[in-house]
Amino acid sequence: MKKTMLFFAGIITLFSANAQSVNWKASKAAEESEINKIADKTYISTSWLGKTPYLYYKDKTSKKSLFYLVDARTGKKEAMFNNLDRVVENYRKLTNDTAAKIDDMHFYGITMKKGDSRHLYWQNKGKRIIIDRLNNNVSLDKSVEKKENISRHNQKPTSVSADSAYTMLGDRFNLYVRDNRTGKITRITTDGVENNSYCYRSSKDTITERQPEGRWYGHSFMTFVYDDTKVQNLNIINALAKPYPKLIQKKMPLPNGDGIRGFRLHWYNADTQQGKELPINKWSGQFTEQAWVDGAKDYYFMRRTRDLDTLELCKVNPVNGEITTIITEVCKPHQNQSLFNYRIIEKGEKIIWWSERTGRGNYYLYNGNGKLLARMTQGKNLVAGRIEHIDTLGKNIVFLGYGQENMDPYYVNYYRATFAGKQTLLTHGNGTHELSFSPTREYAVDSYSRMDLPTVYQTVDMRHPEKAHEFARRSIEVMKEAGWHAPTLIKIKAADEKTDLYGVMYTPKNLDPNKKYPVISNVYPGPQDDQIPRAFTIDDNSNQSLAELGFIVINVGPRGSSPLRGRDFYCYGYGNLRDYPLADDKHTIETLAKKYPFIDLDRVGIYGHSGGGFMTVTAMCTYPDFYKVGFAASGNYDNNIYIQWWGETFQGLTEVGKIPTTMELAKNLKGKLMLVSGDVDDNVPFSCTLRMAKALQDNNKRFDMMVLPGKDHGVWCPYYDNLVRYYFLENLVNPTTRDIDIVNHK
Repeated sequence: MKKTMLFFAGIITLFSANAQSVNWKASKAAEESEINKIADKTYISTSWLGKTPYLYYKDKTSKKSLFYLVDARTGKKEAMFNNLDRVVENYRKLTNDTAAKIDDMHFYGITMKKGDSRHLYWQNKGKRIIIDRLNNNVSLDKSVEKKENISRHNQKPTSVSADSAYTMLGDRFNLYVRDNRTGKITRITTDGVENNSYCYRSSKDTITERQPEGRWYGHSFMTFVYDDTKVQNLNIINALAKPYPKLIQKKMPLPNGDGIRGFRLHWYNADTQQGKELPINKWSGQFTEQAWVDGAKDYYFMRRTRDLDTLELCKVNPVNGEITTIITEVCKPHQNQSLFNYRIIEKGEKIIWWSERTGRGNYYLYNGNGKLLARMTQGKNLVAGRIEHIDTLGKNIVFLGYGQENMDPYYVNYYRATFAGKQTLLTHGNGTHELSFSPTREYAVDSYSRMDLPTVYQTVDMRHPEKAHEFARRSIEVMKEAGWHAPTLIKIKAADEKTDLYGVMYTPKNLDPNKKYPVISNVYPGPQDDQIPRAFTIDDNSNQSLAELGFIVINVGPRGSSPLRGRDFYCYGYGNLRDYPLADDKHTIETLAKKYPFIDLDRVGIYGHSGGGFMTVTAMCTYPDFYKVGFAASGNYDNNIYIQWWGETFQGLTEVGKIPTTMELAKNLKGKLMLVSGDVDDNVPFSCTLRMAKALQDNNKRFDMMVLPGKDHGVWCPYYDNLVRYYFLENLVNPTTRDIDIVNHK
């Protein structure tokens, strides 16, 4: 008994000694919640003064709040008031709002009239107020308020035809039509059932006009129906439900199976009393979506093959139900679902269409019959992203673009492109941009930043966007005083020694370049989403606070990790969903260690969530002598039981159960691994983690596992964050050896 007590005392002493060497204070100080106590004051929120070229913002970095007025035409900045104290004092007297304080003041909705910059007009707490900027007077606005002529009557619901002749009704699942001229009600469908209903809301015992799905086109009604009757349920047990655990069910179609969603389009002509299901399904297992186009005489829908390599835009003549294919796009090996976009404009007369036909995404202009008119967006390296605005009168679009400028290809820039194909860069500055337009769209505030550059604010005149005027920026010095430590931006070659990869490296604030630090790779393989921060972000994913514990933490996107760099990069991992990102991650760490001698290649860790958890365990089992410690949360280790679109898009159609799994590699594990999952995860099923655990057990592998009761896919919380920190501290800083084979003790 005495010997046992001494043994445990030794463990406690050892742990206490290690714990005392950990700088938890520095880690806490690096957390976003701590830095933002000061850094929040450097954030600038701008507001436009109505339809004028002026904007204002509040500066909170000084001892008291200050307000500034900025002329977007010149970038000229001036104090919004001669004497803010007097303005607030006069405001209190006028409104009897004795609680008003400078730091709490906001002038939301403030504006000018007819270019008069001396007087500001503000409606607040039911009073219309005028502020004289010259003498700081505050008075009531007694002028007659012009009220906009806005029609107050409710628009007709889509269940009523434009001429009010017919109303579409619905019961629980089926449709009925009422002739409003005679009051006669006729049932027009009989096959509606649960999960395959013509109604978006069900009413068991009532026929009403508020629930049928669809819309009238003249006297023809189009109803788009989702058929989920073959889709199996994901079953989840909520163990924390009271008084007994509760079963939660969610429809989840699986890859390569028959139990997937179907799509139907029902057409009904009220004048002829004819109705039928239209033949919209051209391919087995196709995906279909409808497209509402205001003012168009036709109904539109888009369909694509199950393997996502062909898609068509189609229209339906509502009078007779005839279907016409307008545009056909073939996109091998699969469509870029993250960026693909189209807009039907001018009531169907024009179509703006996104395509990767050149290898990089661009927008093209078609006429309403599908004839190509022009390529709208330009640039050898450009990847066109989201459309921000369409000006049909000016015949141009404003869109987000990537890769064209000489900077990190993930940075967002804004462009204007005419329908004829003339393109203009709207944003300038090395960083990722966000535009906030004035109500007239003649001017904009351009906020740009990088991970190592707090936000810079400038005004842009849309007629001369090359003449941007900086008027403010978040203070780097204030950030540093708050505890922020700038990470290092990384540009490095992939394992092919050709492709450039980009990311971020976090180091301890008091880095000693003569010491050796364990390195941790924070991973997420994509491909559908790039999760590496590009804009200024404090302690993203808690990586800086993790680094302060004595680690080098990196986050670098491998080939295939992002849809923003063109088809070849995005589709790099097609058909190799399990393994494609691994070589690049290992190569990145090895290359960085050559450049930065303080990186210790004998102590390499890896961690991630969701796809990052999947990648973590796969890397541990693929390079078992390289990665010593792994922390994997909510990973989709078996993509055969993960959602349909993921596996079929990025692996391709295969036989059922043929997507390679991480469980197949379980026999290779040598390092220390933690598996974590929430037990009510309705995104990546908890069963994925349990199957991974079973495979490790079947191979006699020792590992750690933590279940977070009541947590879904979003596992983040202080407990989880510190679980990550402790696991790497206890297993990577001063690693101890232990048997990995728990049965044969070796």
